[in-house]
Amino acid sequence: MDASNYRRVPVGVVAPYDADDVAAALRVCADAGVPVVPRGGATSIAGQATGTGVVLDLTRHMNSLVSVDPAARTAVVQPGLVLDRLRDAVRPYGLTFGPDPSTRSRCTLGGMIGNNACGAHSVAWGTTADNVAELAVTAYGGASHRLGTGWAGAPAGLRELVAGNLAVLRTGLYGPFGDFSRRISGYGGLDALLPERGTGLARAFCGSEGTLGVVTEAVVRLVELPAAPVLAVLGYADETAAAEAAAGLLPYRPLTLEGMAHDLVGAAAADLPRGGAWLFAELPDEGAARALLRGVDAVDARLVTDPAGQRALWRIREDAAGTATRLPGGAMAWPGWEDCAVPPARLGAYLREFRALLAAHGLRGSPYGHFGEGCVHVRIDFDLVTREGVARYRAFSEELADLVVAHGGSLSGEHGDGQARAELLPRMYGPDAIALFGAYKDVWDPAGGMNPGMLVRPARLDENLRFAVLPDTPFATEVARCVGVAKCRSTETGGTAVMCPSYRATGEERHSTRGRARLLHEMLAGEIVTDGWRSAEVAGALDLCLGCKGCLSDCPVGVDMAAYKAEFLHRHWAGRIRPLAHYTLGGLPVWLRLIARLRLAAVVNAAARRLPLPGLTRTRPLPPLTRTPFTHWWQTRPTPPPPAPRATGPGNPASSGGAGSGNPASPAFEARVRAEPEGRPQGTGTPATGPATRATGPATRATGTGPATRATGTGTGPGTPVTLWPDTFTEHLAPETGRAAVRVLEAAGFAVTVPRGPVCCGLTYVSTGRLDRARTVLRRTLDALDASNGTDTTNGTNASGRTGATDHPVLVLVLEPSCAAALRTDLPALLPDDPRAHRLAAAVRTFAETLEEYAPDWRPPRIDRPVAGQTHCHQHAVLGDAADRRLRERAGLTGELSGGCCGLAGNFGFEPGHHDVSVACAEEQLLPSLRGAPEAALIQADGFSCRTQIAQLGGVRARHLAELLDEAL
Repeated sequence: MDASNYRRVPVGVVAPYDADDVAAALRVCADAGVPVVPRGGATSIAGQATGTGVVLDLTRHMNSLVSVDPAARTAVVQPGLVLDRLRDAVRPYGLTFGPDPSTRSRCTLGGMIGNNACGAHSVAWGTTADNVAELAVTAYGGASHRLGTGWAGAPAGLRELVAGNLAVLRTGLYGPFGDFSRRISGYGGLDALLPERGTGLARAFCGSEGTLGVVTEAVVRLVELPAAPVLAVLGYADETAAAEAAAGLLPYRPLTLEGMAHDLVGAAAADLPRGGAWLFAELPDEGAARALLRGVDAVDARLVTDPAGQRALWRIREDAAGTATRLPGGAMAWPGWEDCAVPPARLGAYLREFRALLAAHGLRGSPYGHFGEGCVHVRIDFDLVTREGVARYRAFSEELADLVVAHGGSLSGEHGDGQARAELLPRMYGPDAIALFGAYKDVWDPAGGMNPGMLVRPARLDENLRFAVLPDTPFATEVARCVGVAKCRSTETGGTAVMCPSYRATGEERHSTRGRARLLHEMLAGEIVTDGWRSAEVAGALDLCLGCKGCLSDCPVGVDMAAYKAEFLHRHWAGRIRPLAHYTLGGLPVWLRLIARLRLAAVVNAAARRLPLPGLTRTRPLPPLTRTPFTHWWQTRPTPPPPAPRATGPGNPASSGGAGSGNPASPAFEARVRAEPEGRPQGTGTPATGPATRATGPATRATGTGPATRATGTGTGPGTPVTLWPDTFTEHLAPETGRAAVRVLEAAGFAVTVPRGPVCCGLTYVSTGRLDRARTVLRRTLDALDASNGTDTTNGTNASGRTGATDHPVLVLVLEPSCAAALRTDLPALLPDDPRAHRLAAAVRTFAETLEEYAPDWRPPRIDRPVAGQTHCHQHAVLGDAADRRLRERAGLTGELSGGCCGLAGNFGFEPGHHDVSVACAEEQLLPSLRGAPEAALIQADGFSCRTQIAQLGGVRARHLAELLDEAL
């Protein structure tokens, strides 16, 4: 599979080291009559990177930048080189590669050549074919060719074929409105072989989708980067107005001219000028941008000169390929008609008719794309599972092809035809052109071994659909949501993104989010992976998943591989003895409570220093247990003075990323899919099976007056009651964090309470796939909270007979980010029918959220120091850290915490076979940031795992934000 709707199973995969390996593989395959498909990043969305023979994975080894010639503005690249690596390497020379697809962080130069990729800047700098000077190509059978301009290197018979078809090349490839820049479909570059066009062999080869030969090296042209580009964002009344305006802006020579409408942008429209649709016009400098503004007739406009502001706006556009897969209401939308194009002057009329065609077929989609070149991207909510749905897909495709051709357009505007559109090429080109395409293919590949079924003698557009092999189950629906855009294969580091640390550490597709999703797909299909949930191959791929949940927020479609892993482990080990780590670390809360009850912390700490713990790695020491758990301190401390009177309502919850602002996803797929519209889980939003607003029910009113609450108020006094959750890590491993939080909260005027009896978020059971045990633990936790609140669980009232809805808003502060994330997301999904679970999930706040929402007038102490450290990956993915950033700023803590994953990830770093990956993850951002931190910097990490990793690998002590503020009080 690639990023398309198609699935073809290869017989094997070869990862060549060099051109000689490619030639050897092509000779062997030709002798055996086995087809070959060259493959780069597999971000193709039409099926051309799938194949039934041997797949050549050119990304593993043939991924080098061979050389750069800044004076000539050229670079020599291997086909597996990722575009952004080339761009980064030539940026110091003030140069770049002009074509820039939104997948540039993982697409390869070989794939771009194969599809004749374009991107946002092609309106100024052209397609990939416009920027390729020479190609080294190996044909099926092993023959090598060097292509440039002129006939040198051409295969036998090509010159004669061109000479016999000059009329077709000159007149038979264009539509009724003449040629235009995005005519990519078919072998659309064949007219480059005309003598008046310089006999461009390399140019004509571009866009051949792996059907002619394998590119082993390329000489590409580079363009000069503008020193200070400016982004003009233009608002229009609607999509048609924006589309009709685009062609008129081309005389201003914009570097980009991108269009999108409100149905794609959604809530992000608040950051854009007034309007219902927008054009993003990038100009080389501010003068050019202001000249454009003077000439436009837009509803509203804005100039953005700040690079950070421009990046934030461009991110909306770049994530559109994934964002467009989730329609309002939760339905998924799919590729298939991703990039057809029409001449820009026809775009407005085309879009009106396109929308009407969608409506006529009862389909939905959100068009966007390169309006300056008439290229429209859209994902549509096709039913590609039922017979009726597939038939409608075919009927719509045929009618849309006719509509595109009627406007003089191209079925593909930059992504290639693949299997999705090649069958329809005779609707765009006449019979003479189609015959010429077949002859061109046969000159290069007479045996027909290169990527058969694409472009020439194509497969049907409605066969080989990847959904056909999946069972009709909630888990299969989840797995199918991975559309293969491969953002998880990005090797970029820096910034806040987390996904996918195991891929960056290993470089292997199976250890990426997409690779794991594809393996789960095959497991469910049962054709290749035949042992189902007991599959060792799937277990091996999931073993290095850190459970960071980075994909939940960073994947454009919200894949939650941590949840998929938990579900797999739950079924994989059902009825069997599990790995020891599942009982030791997976049962950590029980073991630590037992040790505390027996007062054996000192003994266990001494034993752990000398004896290895069964099932855990010997390369990493265990963190010591405290002799005084947090709740023991809480029960015996002197009663504090009552808090000063203060406002008890929340401050500005809408801006804090409070409950429901994260991405709810969990292993409870049956409940999750039942609860969401159309049976399609969403990757973002609020918990689908419970309230998204702050809970006020009795289930979480931990304001009782028993010994554990220290009589600091019942929620009716002057201070806002806050229930401080004694998570396992704070309770037994870092009670100093809990003590610090209590002091800060009381200084801010809160009435702090702690639940009576043990409570647990179930995290360790979820992460080891013990989901039944997790449900049991969570039910006991809810019962314990009821008892602590004096709640009558039969009628939902507390001991005073009130429901709690009219008292102070229920507020549960969880100091450990991973536990807070588990309570917000896994709890309501594992117990979907228990209203208490949803009330508790909605009540959970982080430390910073609590202070910002409920004590907005409290001023934290000024620390005025630089800070370094780690943002917990679960906080990034589920909780958000905006409130934390604002609190640090108010306290005078300057600098940024590291993004990515620290690499310890709870139990992951303590399990055998994980140490090297754990350290590699830490070396990406965390450890370099610690080594580069100012001498006076404080080290902050709110997650216990992050603090442990920092201590063990960085040699310094990190503290929770609560500790930093407490020390400054």
